[in-house]
This record gives sequence, structure tokens and C-alpha cells, in this order.
Amino acid sequence: MDPQDHERFRDFVDARWSALLRLANLLTGGDRHEAEDLVQTALMKALGRWRHIEDPEGYVRKVMYRHQISRWRLRRPHREATFAAPPESFGVTDGTSAADLRITVRQALTRLTSRQRTVLVLRYFEDLSETEVAAALGCSVGTVRSTTHRSLARLRKLAPELGSTEQATTTPNSMSLKGART
Repeated sequence: MDPQDHERFRDFVDARWSALLRLANLLTGGDRHEAEDLVQTALMKALGRWRHIEDPEGYVRKVMYRHQISRWRLRRPHREATFAAPPESFGVTDGTSAADLRITVRQALTRLTSRQRTVLVLRYFEDLSETEVAAALGCSVGTVRSTTHRSLARLRKLAPELGSTEQATTTPNSMSLKGART
């Protein structure tokens, strides 16, 4: 790798690290160590092909998606995190309701299987179409639709307060569970 490519790679990592880590955090269900490992693995794979990559961000994200898929295909026993029940209402008007909502969404996402979580993150947080998700995950559009449907149903069961009219308008990144396309 020549010094110019090395500098370009370093600038990319400096500029995009936090965004990639946020995505990895969502994909791994909030496990910070696994998220960092996922980003580092993707960056190492990108480093080897850096000279040939036209869209570094897209390449690294796709590597992250595919690596996450490989992880849920390993057939490890699924461990489900347990959390205390979320509060009954989000009626606080001092600005904490948005934080409470983010916590509730994150906790509910961690209780999904990694496949379900990955599909929801790609569809609603990454705002990819069903076709784009299917291409990224290497499956059919029908699989994406059925997984999305089952994932949203499970998410609604795990955190029913996310389906309320008040919360649907404040859900981050258009992750509205009420009227979500399935």
C-alpha cells in the first residue's frame, strides 16, 4: 500500500468510525465489544482491497452485514438478554422521553434474534428497500418480507409501547412500528 492510499484509508477511518460503530452496535444487539470487533474485521478486509474499492463506505457496510450473517449461521446457542420491564408511560416532558424511547427500542432489538435484528436495522435504520436488503443479505425479497413481518410482530410483543400513536412520531430514524411496511 503506498503512502497516499494509507493516508486515504486513515482519513476514512477517522471520519466514519463512529457511524460504523453505531451501525455495528445495532447489528450486534448493543454488545460494544462485538460491535468493535465487527467494525475492525470489516476495516481489515477493506484494507486489503483498499486500492480497488470505489465506494469505501458501502464496501465496509456490506462486509459488516455479511460478517454478521456468518455469525448467526454458526448455530451457537442463542443467548437472550434479560432486562427490567420498561416504564409504563413516556409522559415526561423534560426531554427524557426521547432517551427513554431510544433505550426501549435498543432493549427490544437486543431481545430479537440476530437475523431479525439485522433485517430491521437494514430496513428501518439504514432505510434500505426490501430489494436492497435481499441483495445485501444474499436472500430473496420474500425472505426479507417474511422476516420483517415476524420481527415487527415480535418487537411489538416485546415492547407494546412502541406501537402507540405518540411514540410512532418520535421514533428515531423513521422506525415507526405503527403502519410500518412489512
